[in-house]
Order: sequence, then C-alpha cells, then structure tokens
Amino acid sequence: MLDSVYIPEFITVHLGAPRENASNVTVSFPDYIKNVASSEIYPTWPANALRANIYAQISFALNRIYTEWYRSQGYPFDITASTQYDQKFIAGRDIFESINTIVDQIFNDYLRRQGNVEPLFAQFCNGTTVTCPGLSQWGTVTLANQGMTPYEIVQYYYGEDIDIVRNAPVQAVIESYPGYVLQFGLVEESVKFLQIRLNRISRNYPAIPKIPTINSRFDLATEQAVIAFQKIFNLTPDGLVGKNTWYKIAFIYNNVKRLSELNSEGLSLSEVSKQFPSVLRMGDTGDGVKVLQYYLSVASRFVSAVPPVAIDGVFGQKTKDAVTAFQRQYGLVQDGIVGRNTWNQLYRLVKGVGAAVPLFDLAEPVDFDGVLLRRGSRGERVGLLQEYLTVIARYDADIPAIPVTSYFGDQTYNAVIRFQQEYGLTPDGIVGKNTWDRITSVYSSLQDGMVTRFGQFPGYTINENGAG
Repeated sequence: MLDSVYIPEFITVHLGAPRENASNVTVSFPDYIKNVASSEIYPTWPANALRANIYAQISFALNRIYTEWYRSQGYPFDITASTQYDQKFIAGRDIFESINTIVDQIFNDYLRRQGNVEPLFAQFCNGTTVTCPGLSQWGTVTLANQGMTPYEIVQYYYGEDIDIVRNAPVQAVIESYPGYVLQFGLVEESVKFLQIRLNRISRNYPAIPKIPTINSRFDLATEQAVIAFQKIFNLTPDGLVGKNTWYKIAFIYNNVKRLSELNSEGLSLSEVSKQFPSVLRMGDTGDGVKVLQYYLSVASRFVSAVPPVAIDGVFGQKTKDAVTAFQRQYGLVQDGIVGRNTWNQLYRLVKGVGAAVPLFDLAEPVDFDGVLLRRGSRGERVGLLQEYLTVIARYDADIPAIPVTSYFGDQTYNAVIRFQQEYGLTPDGIVGKNTWDRITSVYSSLQDGMVTRFGQFPGYTINENGAG
C-alpha cells in the first residue's frame, strides 16, 4: 500500500481473469479510463450520468493501484479486464468523443470517504441484468434526468460521506516496498507503516500480538508480531520483513479492511456467519452468499486449488467453480452446492486460521446520541470519548493522551480543544454531533491506517463546489 494517492502515468492491464493465461498491456491512465468508459457505458447518456460513472471507474482503478491488490499477490499487473473481478477493457477499441472529452477533464479526480486517504472501492453494475450494492449504471441516467449533479449521484449510491478529490498530482507510482529488508533495530517511517498494518490485521488474527507503541522503531514487539504473522501465513518465521512478507502483509491487510467495509455496509456477519443459512446454489443471492464468498476467499489463500471469488452476493459460475474446487480438496461431494457439510468444513477452515471469530466482535465506534458532553459530564459516553481520543493520541503527538475515567475533567477538555483546533472545528471544548462524528471518523480511519489530517491534501479541492 502506498502512503499518498497519485494518478499514475501508466496502468498495466491483464487481458483476462487473474489466473488466466492472457497478455498484459500497459497504457496511459487516461487512455485506460477512456477505454473502460467506452466499453461500460453509452456516450449518448446525459453528461452528469457519464461523469458519475467515470468517477466510479477512476476510483475503482486507483483503489487497485493504491492497495497494490494484484501486485501484492505476485501478479505483474495492476488490474484485469475481467468484469468478474474488475471493469471491462477491450484492447484497441474506438473511444467515443463525448467520453474522450470528459475523461480529459476529470481523469485526475476520484472518490473517497471523508477522513480517508484510500480511493473508494467504487463497485458498480449495469443495474438491469445485474444488481449490486454499488452504483447502478442505468440508474445514473434516471437520476441525471431528474436534475442531479454528478456529486449528488455518487452520494446517492455510495453515501453522503463521499468526497470528490480534484486535481490529484500525476506521477509514476513507486511500489510501497522500500527495497531492502526491515529488521530489528531499524528506525524509519516504513516501520511505522508496517506496525499500523500488523495491528489492524491482529484484530482478525488474534495470534498476532499487538504492537503497543507505534513509533517507527523495529523493536522486539514488532519482531514478535512479524514472526507470528509469518507462522500463520506459512512464511519463514525469521522476523525479517523482505519483499514476500511485506506484500503478504499488504494483501492480508487489504482483505480484512475490505471485509470490515462489507460489515459496515449492512452485512451483519455476527448474525449469519456461524449458523448454516440454508442450501446455497447457482442463482442464489444475498448475505448468505456474501459470507460463503468470504469463506472461499479465505480458503483460496491457504488452498491453492481454490480460486478467489468476488464478494458480490451473487452465486454465479465463478462461485460454483470455487465451491467445487474446495469440495474436491476436502473429499466432499463435488456438486458445487453448499449444503451443511460443505458449509461446516469451510467454517472450520476459516475459524482455524483465526479469520472468523474475532471479526464478529470488532469494537466499532457508536453514533452520537444527541447529548452534549462537556466539563463535569460523567458516564459511559465520556468513557467512549476518552477511549477514542486515546487511540488518536497514539498516532498524533499533538493530541494529549488521557486516562479513561468516564469523567469529563480538565484533561479531557484540553484533549478535545486540541482535537477541534487540529481538525478545523470550533475549539469550545464541547462535544456535540460535529465533534463526536469527526472523532469517531478519525478513530476508525486510524485503526485502519488510512487517515490524513483534515481529510484532504494540500492543493486539492473537494466536492462539486470545492468545499470540504
């Protein structure tokens, strides 16, 4: 994963599914987006619909590059041309003039959630023959005809906490691996990068010990966390972070982060994962299928014969193929149908590698309850506020660390003031909805290693009107 978001000069596309024997082509990033847009949508659509779709296509591609999704798995490309995994790209195709013009104007704009650095994993589908939890391509036409702006359209599909980052810099993207082995005693920024991600992974893999101090120093706690990670993922447990370990950490981090996003989008894994939902087969859709696809994705990391699948809630041919491959490996009836035996075997595998159970109990921040917190306040909400600020203080030396006492005293007041000053809020020491929401947003993002102060970069403008 990369520290900053840049628009790449070039992108390498695999002209097939990830494991398929197909050619790779390298094209300029604007030309790639023009090709995808010309392949995915119609040039006669309203301009606002075209722009909304192109924002999604740009953000999706940038997410693949930013997270090094394929390169962290050892593939020599950034994205595929398979719509099962990514978005449609047809080598050598003609580009529509209306799309050519729009892409030239906005190719270095992208979507992200407020408070996050990472470009949005902007899922989309046509909205007619295929539906999905993301943007509906044909639906954007209806919304544009109703007078919605591109920003309003992407908010409609992805939520009100979406920003459009404008005029991101264009430069060659350098891989995140520093180029040399990280080991005990080293002190540098890449170690902090490593520590943040290991701590996030440890929430799903509790056998990995937490690193108590994130300080860019490769200390004993960091070495122990690395060794535990290496043991779980069948790497040489030497505590040295070479390229293989670095990118395996990046790959697993991306997976647990993506699953956390699924959970936040309404998929309640704690309600459906541990029980066998019903027989699942080709044509089924819904939360049970999403959980099945997650289990298969975990299995694919440990059983090479099981291909990875998209977590889209649709039991299609790729999901059936992965189920059949799993059944073959575990001596089950190879019918591509998920009955109780197949489900239980999948669940045992996932639980065995530590990926399932801790995920169900993640401590997510709670919403503002309408009660102002200020000096003299007491109770559970004050305790939560102090916990959130304590986490933020670990990453931001300007925020003072405070004890969790459930009493809003001078120390809590001073920490709130400093937070409000740093994040552009009225520094009154009172925690209302704006301050609470910003604190919980930063807390969540820091847990994932994804935040930047004020949620934006110098020189960028955000949203349709340029306001953050």
